[in-house]
Amino acid sequence: MNGYFGRYGGQFVPETLIPALDELEGAYKEFRKDKVYQRQLKTLLKDFAGRPTPLYYAERLSGYLSMKVYLKREDLLHTGAHKINNTLGQIMLARFMGKKRIIAETGAGQHGVATATVCALLGIGCVVYMGRTDVERQYINVERMKLLGAEVVSVEKGSATLKNAVNEALRDWVKSVRTTHYLIGSVVGPHPFPTIVADFQSVIGEEARAQILKRERRVPDHVIACVGGGSNAIGIFKGFVKDRSVDIRGVEAGGTSLDLGRHSATLTKGRPGILHGTLSYLLQDGSGQVADAHSIAPGLDYPGVGPEHSWLKDRKRVQYGVCYDREALHAFSVLSRLEGILPALESAHALGYLIEHKNEFNGKTIIINLSGRGDKDMDIVRQGGEYHG
Repeated sequence: MNGYFGRYGGQFVPETLIPALDELEGAYKEFRKDKVYQRQLKTLLKDFAGRPTPLYYAERLSGYLSMKVYLKREDLLHTGAHKINNTLGQIMLARFMGKKRIIAETGAGQHGVATATVCALLGIGCVVYMGRTDVERQYINVERMKLLGAEVVSVEKGSATLKNAVNEALRDWVKSVRTTHYLIGSVVGPHPFPTIVADFQSVIGEEARAQILKRERRVPDHVIACVGGGSNAIGIFKGFVKDRSVDIRGVEAGGTSLDLGRHSATLTKGRPGILHGTLSYLLQDGSGQVADAHSIAPGLDYPGVGPEHSWLKDRKRVQYGVCYDREALHAFSVLSRLEGILPALESAHALGYLIEHKNEFNGKTIIINLSGRGDKDMDIVRQGGEYHG
């Protein structure tokens, strides 16, 4: 781990955090070699989280789109999303380091719920920072976190969304670093966080590759995942990035319309800049200040992106496109009605992109990472207008 993916990454943080990041990097290297902890983590992923998750052939959806569509069912994990892969890993790492307290940020609430769940399981104190806007639109997940024993701090500053929640969590960590582990929920932040989170999420791609080889006797033509910070996408991309025959697509939130400037399409419309301790693509205004992001999906409502995604974009190994709010809502309805699966609005962006560009994928074999389930989003879907279908 050298801290960079090409030019992206690094540690652009207050000097007081450098020793903590060095401690974390050193501990992670030892944690990966510790057979007892690795065995415990593997057991928890299987017996508590529910791994491996199925690779589901969506027959009716495939017929509707004239292609073969497989869904990697991360929505079936305990707590309802891929986030628990990372929270189990990092909280076990925190225990290995002797930390007594966990802090985390959350947007859609799934990372917060997964963090609170594992903290309850292992008896560790938990504080979750969440923007006021997200507290209001994801109140069910807020109640889940509180029931699990977490303290939920509503962040009122700025746009009161994920970016601001990360800011407050970092401020907390600066003051409490000796006893506290900051459990970042995506492949963002200063080194070594992007590498650590990607490692814990790479199980998605490892499983998906083995599963598709068993089903199809070959790798897929395309792999598609939604991208906010980018952990679910990196997780599944890791399984296929070395297969040059596999076309990989990351789908960002186009919001209401890119023309209106209300979106979260960081890799599509951003440029390199520094946010939350890392150099990566970033939404910026004309003065170079961090621009507000917008998405109907709270988990995609972030103006930055993981540095590894920026590197993959520049290398042209992954293509990044957008899906608009209305297209995501339509995809939510299509999958619900054709397959009996309510996807998270984040995941619906990946499916929405596929539906909108279906002629490009006609007759091909595709894997979509279904990173979470849509229970949490029912109020947003209802307020977004009538169901499309």
